[in-house]
Amino acid sequence: MKRKIDSPASLDKAKDFKGTLKKLLKIISEYKLLIIFAFIFAIGSTIFTIVSPKILGNATTEIYTGLIAKINGTGGINFNAIRSILILLGTLYIISALFNYIQNLIMTHVSQRASYRLRKKISHKLNKLPMHYYDDQNTGDIMSIITNDIDTLQINLNQSATQLVSSIVTLFGIFIMMCTINVTLAIITALIIPIASIIVMLIVKKSQKHFFNQQKYLGSVDGEVEELISGHTVIKAFNAEEKSMTDFNKDNASLAHASYKAQFLSGLMHPIMNFVANLNYTIIAILGAIFAIKGKITVGNIQSFIQYSKNFTNPIAQLAQIFSLIQSMIAASERVFNFLELDEYIDEGTKDCRKVKGNIEFKHVKFGYDENKIIIKDFNAKVSSGKKIAIVGPTGAGKTTMVKLLMRFYELNGGEILLDGINIKDYKRKEYESVFAMVLQDTWLFNGTILDNLRYGNLNASDKEVIDAAKTASADFFIRTLPDGYNSIINEETNNISGGEKQLLTIARAILANPKVLILDEATSNVDTRTEELIQKAMDKVMEGRTSFIIAHRLSTIKNADLILVMNEGDIVEVGRHEELLAKNGFYAKIYNSQFESVS
Repeated sequence: MKRKIDSPASLDKAKDFKGTLKKLLKIISEYKLLIIFAFIFAIGSTIFTIVSPKILGNATTEIYTGLIAKINGTGGINFNAIRSILILLGTLYIISALFNYIQNLIMTHVSQRASYRLRKKISHKLNKLPMHYYDDQNTGDIMSIITNDIDTLQINLNQSATQLVSSIVTLFGIFIMMCTINVTLAIITALIIPIASIIVMLIVKKSQKHFFNQQKYLGSVDGEVEELISGHTVIKAFNAEEKSMTDFNKDNASLAHASYKAQFLSGLMHPIMNFVANLNYTIIAILGAIFAIKGKITVGNIQSFIQYSKNFTNPIAQLAQIFSLIQSMIAASERVFNFLELDEYIDEGTKDCRKVKGNIEFKHVKFGYDENKIIIKDFNAKVSSGKKIAIVGPTGAGKTTMVKLLMRFYELNGGEILLDGINIKDYKRKEYESVFAMVLQDTWLFNGTILDNLRYGNLNASDKEVIDAAKTASADFFIRTLPDGYNSIINEETNNISGGEKQLLTIARAILANPKVLILDEATSNVDTRTEELIQKAMDKVMEGRTSFIIAHRLSTIKNADLILVMNEGDIVEVGRHEELLAKNGFYAKIYNSQFESVS
């Protein structure tokens, strides 16, 4: 059973926070040595930063003591001592900055490598998913997982990992340094922790679901954009701009609403923590002045302590911000891992099929795209090697479905398909796929040169073999009329060549693959009558000695087929050659004659 990626409406927050975190830690654990080094440098950088205010306080104390001594006439300012303190302070700042740079460099490398591995896994997964997954899933949502979710994971991992360590070390380090100055003031300052913790917990609890929804709705918006771009011609043709914009605005508004709530709630942390910090700062300043008057603390230490107390809330605010980053990261990671854990097609085959002849048999085949709606009920047919088989019938009869089942795009609900007497499930899938070449009614070409598009059928083919295949498919002439010939670029939308020309290229690509079994699904539907005749002659030559299946609505194109299978509602209703079926004056004759009724 296929597990679908949940839609935005079906989830409010990450279902398995702890489980997703464990999976993420497992991914990055392969870089644990680098991460340990990054943490060491982060701790070192933080410690040097923490120590600096107290050393700076010592310089202030030296200046204050020197000024008092000068006023009393008992001495002056010790500039040598101040110089030594400032040199030490500058050295600490430089080392701290260097350590911080190194840990950032290491974590950037780790996050980039982790995201690289995840993208690689997703790319592999895309080729392992069963065909029915793509029938249901939104293309934009899949793209969002590969781009937005991986980017969110990468950026937040880079920012949050060392910041988490630095913030914790800073929090405890500052508290220890404050205790070395004055324990009473340190305890008063520490009372801010439970207040800040309660604030953070409340905000995190409220914002978590909105961060997850933000990632989900981002996928929906990507889907809408993908459809707007790929279908812009149809949108224009049917004057549907307003409707398409309405649909987009709806998803965009949902994304904006979720993002607003997520960012607003996480943004509250900083001003609230600032308010708490300023309140604490005021209390410490008043108590510090009282202690200084009583001689319990030096002026330099007051300066150091106030600086520490001012910075004491910073790591708490940082931790709160990190929790927001982690929430967003886990929400994105969960979508990535859910995708990676989707059920793949099963390849249990062990048989080698490189020497198959092409004898095919359908035995009591039963199939439905939905298990509860069976469309192929009991299909039986036997095809000898090297024969040209035509499959005809009305729309929805199951013609294309049968060849998809033959190519193992979908698994059967019942019965079996045999290739040379062996169940197709027993063949190695990779080798089995190489037995076939298929030309569909809907062409597919990629952005690149015509030469590269043709060579897609056989990556090891020479330029001569590619050109020969193009000549066989009657594509060579139009290719040479293009400005750059075989090096002409097909653009991303493939709209700089006509539909018929695209079909010729896909036929040439199939010829180049030199398959044991050739499948033509309405392959000549997009070409003119003259070109169709040329292709028919070429295809007759190509199909010699090769098992071929031809699906066609224009029955004039399959007159010379060795056998015609007439399908209706998922079953074969008639079998025979063209002349035989016409003589029966049955279902085939009715379909054939209907094509000429409008002419009379």
